[in-house]
Amino acid sequence: MKFTQDHLGWRPWLAPLAEEELTDEHWEALVDKGRAASPYFLLLARDPHILHARTKTDLDIFHNADGGLPRAERELAATAVSRHNGCVFCASVHARFAGHYAKRADDVQRLLDDGVDAPQDPRWRAVVDAAVALAATPTALTGKHVAALREAGLDDLAISDVIHSAAFFNWANRLMLSLGEPE
Repeated sequence: MKFTQDHLGWRPWLAPLAEEELTDEHWEALVDKGRAASPYFLLLARDPHILHARTKTDLDIFHNADGGLPRAERELAATAVSRHNGCVFCASVHARFAGHYAKRADDVQRLLDDGVDAPQDPRWRAVVDAAVALAATPTALTGKHVAALREAGLDDLAISDVIHSAAFFNWANRLMLSLGEPE
């Protein structure tokens, strides 16, 4: 399957809960009732405590507007990690958000089409390189990556956001890739 900014479906290899099986505890774990339309979240709802923690972490990393990295670049980090890891579904979701918030859909598409080494401006290059290094293995993220982020204008909180976005999606990609496939 090709990397795209189009909406994709996802098919689990294990049976998710049916919406009518959801208890109050499941609904609370979903945080947003709209997530009940997703087979991924219905599968994760089998363990509502972990789903709740996962969802709250996700929302805080990507929606917390109290300083730090702009949403577009948090989504860029998630897109780069997803492209690196081969998670076509996650890459499509976060590429759409990165393109939308940055108003740079062509730059995002180049990342999807040509890979994580595709040309980008210096700031995006620093974000992509740091995110991909972290996705490869934590020790691959070095002081040189942090220096490049600082040189691109990121402060400590913004650098922390790059790391959180990349680390979360490195984990999320592996979970999603282990539980099903895009369609």
